[in-house]
Amino acid sequence: MSKKFNGKVCLVTGAGGNIGLATALRLAEEGTAIALLDMNREALEKAEASVREKGVEARSYVCDVTSEEAVIGTVDSVVRDFGKIDFLFNNAGYQGAFAPVQDYPSDDFARVLTINVTGAFHVLKAVSRQMITQNYGRIVNTASMAGVKGPPNMAAYGTSKGAIIALTETAALDLAPYNIRVNAISPGYMGPGFMWERQVELQAKVGSQYFSTDPKVVAQQMIGSVPMRRYGDINEIPGVVAFLLGDDSSFMTGVNLPIAGG
Repeated sequence: MSKKFNGKVCLVTGAGGNIGLATALRLAEEGTAIALLDMNREALEKAEASVREKGVEARSYVCDVTSEEAVIGTVDSVVRDFGKIDFLFNNAGYQGAFAPVQDYPSDDFARVLTINVTGAFHVLKAVSRQMITQNYGRIVNTASMAGVKGPPNMAAYGTSKGAIIALTETAALDLAPYNIRVNAISPGYMGPGFMWERQVELQAKVGSQYFSTDPKVVAQQMIGSVPMRRYGDINEIPGVVAFLLGDDSSFMTGVNLPIAGG
C-alpha cells in the first residue's frame, strides 16, 4: 500500500460489522489512524486488535448512534484522543424485517429509520461540526442499491437508504463551503455470510411473486438479476470508500456510487 493517508484520522461507525471492519483495515493499510464505533463491545475489541496489527493507532468507542447526546460525547472523545477527524465512514445500519408493505411491522419500520437515518444524521452532524473547525473533511455514507430502486418486502430498509442518498446530496451542498466533501456508496448483493444468507432465507419465507419459497432458488434468482452474474465480495467495498476519501475524487461531492455488478 502507498500509505497515502499517513497522518489522517478516520471515524468508522458500524466498525464491528463486516463492511465497517473491512474498510477500517483497508484504510489502516493506507496509514490511517482509526476510531472504531459500534454498539457491540466484543466485536469492537476484536476489530481494534485487527486494526492495530496494521501498525496504526486504533481506539474503540461503544456508542448508540440513535442517541444524539451519546454521539456528541463520543465525537468529543475521539477529537480529544486523536486531535482531529479527517475522514468519516458513516456506516452503522440495521436491515430490518422482510414483509410486504401492508404487513410490515410498524415498530420495526420506526427502528430501521431511527438507526439508519436518524443515527447517521447524528454522526454526520457532530462530525461535520468538527470538520468545519478544521476547514477540511471527507465523508462517505453507506447507502444501498435498496435505496436506488426499492426492493420488494423491504419497505423500511429501502426507505432508509433512499433517505441516506438524499441526506448525502443535501449535506454535500451545505458543507461544500468548508472544504468538506460528502459522498455515498450503494452496495448491491454482497456475500457470502450472514447478511446474504439472512436476506435469501427471509425473502423465501415471505412467499412473494418475486422470489421462490426455496432459499436455494432465491439465491439463484438474486444472482441471476446481476449482469455480472455473481454477488459482490465485502472486500470489493473498501477500495471504493478509499477512492472517495482520497484526492483522486477531489472534484466529486454529492455522488452515490453503486457497487452492484451492473
